[in-house]
Amino acid sequence: MKLYNTLSRTAEELQPNGNSVRIYVCGVTVYDSSHIGHARTIIVFDVLRRYLMSKGYSVKFVQNFTDVDDKIINRAKKEGKSAEEISKTYIDAYYRDFAGLNVLKADQSPKATEHIGDMIRLIQGLVEKGHAYLTLNGVYFRVKSFAGYGKLSRKPVDELEAGARIEIDQSKEDPMDFALWKFYSEPPAWDSPWGKGRPGWHIECSAMALKYLGDTFEIHGGGHDLVFPHHENEIAQSESFTGKQYARLWMHSGMVTINSQKMSKSLGNIVSIDKALKAWGMNALRLYCLSVHYAKPLDYADELLIESAQRWRQIETCAYELRAAAEGGDAGVVGKLASESEDAFGAAMDGDMNTSLALTEFLKFVTKLNQLAASDRLTGEMANAALPVFEKIMGILGLATVDATEQERKEIEEMVATRNSLRAEKKFKEADDVRKRLLERSVELMDHKGRTVWKRVERPER
Repeated sequence: MKLYNTLSRTAEELQPNGNSVRIYVCGVTVYDSSHIGHARTIIVFDVLRRYLMSKGYSVKFVQNFTDVDDKIINRAKKEGKSAEEISKTYIDAYYRDFAGLNVLKADQSPKATEHIGDMIRLIQGLVEKGHAYLTLNGVYFRVKSFAGYGKLSRKPVDELEAGARIEIDQSKEDPMDFALWKFYSEPPAWDSPWGKGRPGWHIECSAMALKYLGDTFEIHGGGHDLVFPHHENEIAQSESFTGKQYARLWMHSGMVTINSQKMSKSLGNIVSIDKALKAWGMNALRLYCLSVHYAKPLDYADELLIESAQRWRQIETCAYELRAAAEGGDAGVVGKLASESEDAFGAAMDGDMNTSLALTEFLKFVTKLNQLAASDRLTGEMANAALPVFEKIMGILGLATVDATEQERKEIEEMVATRNSLRAEKKFKEADDVRKRLLERSVELMDHKGRTVWKRVERPER
């Protein structure tokens, strides 16, 4: 599998560690609800993880929570709460949102506040090696002590200085030097060898990644906005501490815009995951997030979301037709079609995780199966040949039909049987009333010769 490495600016063959792949993805700062931009990044890495697992790799996936930050502290003051209360509120909301998006839980979800000791040890090591120094305001990383600074963002030094957006501090040796530890007396603050304070943002991820994944691991990911300064600074401090390469491959997802505008609070156009789920549903949102190459920008526009919802309806229909296909018959050409579709999907995923092309190949497969079902030519043997590939791809993409409980299934099948009896008796108005009652329960019917297939549909609020 090849993936585009931001560090080398080329698509590189993924080099696993034996049979394992270790992935660290920068998580959210928990001071507010997660939004559709966060959703895209996490869904991209969720699909990468699922695909690697489908290929037989053992994947260790770590995603942190930044739960110490000025934004959290300011919100806590505004609401008269502790920073810990604010963080817990939005960590809980994060788990609800991403369960709603069918995202696999990370193997480790470390919180920054639980790893202060690890950060202090890392900073101490940097001070001892001459890569960090003490000022009146805290401990800073000496950027010019690391010869490779700028290798990820590929920015010239003068541009790095101009774009660093680092708080002016006259006690720093160099404007580019960044904080590893800042002195504060008010809570939240922790004791350290240099004085009471809080860690810098960048040191948090280095400490947690090194602890859970080792000095060198396979993939470090996040949104494209993190390339500089966050990931650039992570590389500098981590490699200065260990003397080894930090992450072999850096993978970044593109930004989400809203009707071609950047999402921002000042414009009031931030779409929360909760709101997006209510409007479009899990499956349409996942298809939308995967509809263009992960590294490219993606616009949150109604026409793209409507198209994704329509795609899901096709896939949803196919799922139920395959599961309810009449027994017997002949597999025909479907076995060959399934094999070719699986190969084409895999080739697209292996080519820098081109989910747009992979989806196109999957939908070709779905369309042909739906055509067979609509013309009453889909046999049980065909379904048996197609289902393993269909369900494998569904699992990789993280798509899932809405399951009915056993009780609901029994009630639905009784209503379908009643409707079929009414139709046989030519009581079409009564039969149509039953169909309408089923629709109210989000159940749609597909009539075939001598039988009816029902499907429980995902029905968002929009």
